Amino acid sequence: MEANLIGATGLVGHHILLNLLDSTEFHKVNVFTRRPTGLSHPKLREILVDFEDSSWLGQVSGDVLFSALGTTLKAAGSKENQYKVDHDYQYKVAMAAALNHVKTYILISSVNADSHSSFFYLKMKGELEQKVKKLPFKSIYFLRPGPLKGQRSKERMGEKILQKLLNWMPDFLLTDSMRSVEATHLAVKCVQISQVPKQGIHVLGPQDI
Repeated sequence: MEANLIGATGLVGHHILLNLLDSTEFHKVNVFTRRPTGLSHPKLREILVDFEDSSWLGQVSGDVLFSALGTTLKAAGSKENQYKVDHDYQYKVAMAAALNHVKTYILISSVNADSHSSFFYLKMKGELEQKVKKLPFKSIYFLRPGPLKGQRSKERMGEKILQKLLNWMPDFLLTDSMRSVEATHLAVKCVQISQVPKQGIHVLGPQDI
């Protein structure tokens, strides 16, 4: 199988990449990234790209696209810039993959993603999901994890504080949407479902991950 991945330098994307390189099911892994991953492997084809450009989109081909691109409002500097990365760029690559006959699409979304939400982040994720649903993939998976656990290259203070609060809370008070998900576990789940994808649109919440 041949895989495509965007967001390989992020927390979940990095672990997806490691799992793909370790998997015997995949013979080629195309990574489209704004900066080098720092990894070297016979199966790895790393393409440095500008997401504002479209000249490289014809190379998004093969069997599956993993979409794990994302940023924070702080890093982006504005809601407009965050929307461009988390929504526009991911949708742009998804459209290219569909046009190039990639059969399976797997998106790292967010718990409570909803295009009608009054919260900017959840609305943004929900709008992306709604647009992707209309693309002609045979299999679409939206993974909606709760708070993520894992070591990021750049620490996110908000996530760190939230994780501490959740650790202090009694287990019976935690809803499914509040339960933390290990980034490593989420990545393994992504690669597993990509190997035997089911036709149709599938939404996996924290309890499914």
